[in-house]
Amino acid sequence: MQNFTVERLSFQHLAELPTAWDNADYKALLAKMDYDNPDEIAAAELKAMCQMSITDLEPADAAKLVLEYLFADELTEGQIDQLAHQLQTEKLWEENPRLELHEGFFNATQLLYEAYNGKFPRPQAVEFKVKVTAADGADLAVFDESPAAPLLRLLAPGLSDSALLHRLFGDQLAGTTFAEAPSILWQIAPSEKTATSVVFDVIASDYWLEDFKYADTYEAPTHADEAVAEAE
Repeated sequence: MQNFTVERLSFQHLAELPTAWDNADYKALLAKMDYDNPDEIAAAELKAMCQMSITDLEPADAAKLVLEYLFADELTEGQIDQLAHQLQTEKLWEENPRLELHEGFFNATQLLYEAYNGKFPRPQAVEFKVKVTAADGADLAVFDESPAAPLLRLLAPGLSDSALLHRLFGDQLAGTTFAEAPSILWQIAPSEKTATSVVFDVIASDYWLEDFKYADTYEAPTHADEAVAEAE
C-alpha cells in the first residue's frame, strides 16, 4: 500500500472519443452496406458519406449493422438483434451488465446519434488530467503493469462516499482484484513524468466519474491487483 498526492488538473466533457472511428472504419461500414468502391471516396468525405448511407437504413437496422461491425466476435446474432433495438432508447454504455463492451456501445451510439441527429441516446464521456505524486518515486511502479485498478482506487477517494463506484465496487476498491477497472477507465495515457510524479490523461463515462470534477487535491493510498503485484 503506497500513499500518493492526487491533483485534478483539468476536466471536460466529450461527445465522442478521440480515434474511436477512422477512415478505415468508415470504408468497412460502407462495404457492409454494399457501397460501390468506397476506396474512391475522398478522405475528407468518408465520414459524411458513411453517415448518409447509414441513415438510408431504418434505425434498428443501422444499429444492427454497427453492432455487427464492432462485436462480431463477442456477441451472437440473437444478442445483436436484441441490443440493436435497445440501443435506440437505452444507454447501453451504462446499463448493460457486460462492462467490457461499454466503450464499444458508447462508440456505436455516438456514431448513430450523430448520423440520425439525436434519435439515439446522447452519449457523454469525461476526460480529465490528474497528477499523481509519490513521496518515493519507486512507488510509481504500482502503475507500470496494469494501471487501471490502482489508478481507479486512487480516484475513488475524490468522489463522495455515496458515488456509484463506491456502492457497486466497494469490495474491489478495497480488495486485491478489480477486473472491471479497465472497462471503467476506457483510456489511460501517462505523460509529464518526473522522478516522483506522473500525469494521467483519463477518458471514461460520466456515469462513473462525473463527480470527479469537484475533486480537490487530496492524499490517498492505492495498490495493484494481487496477480499483477505477484508478476512484478
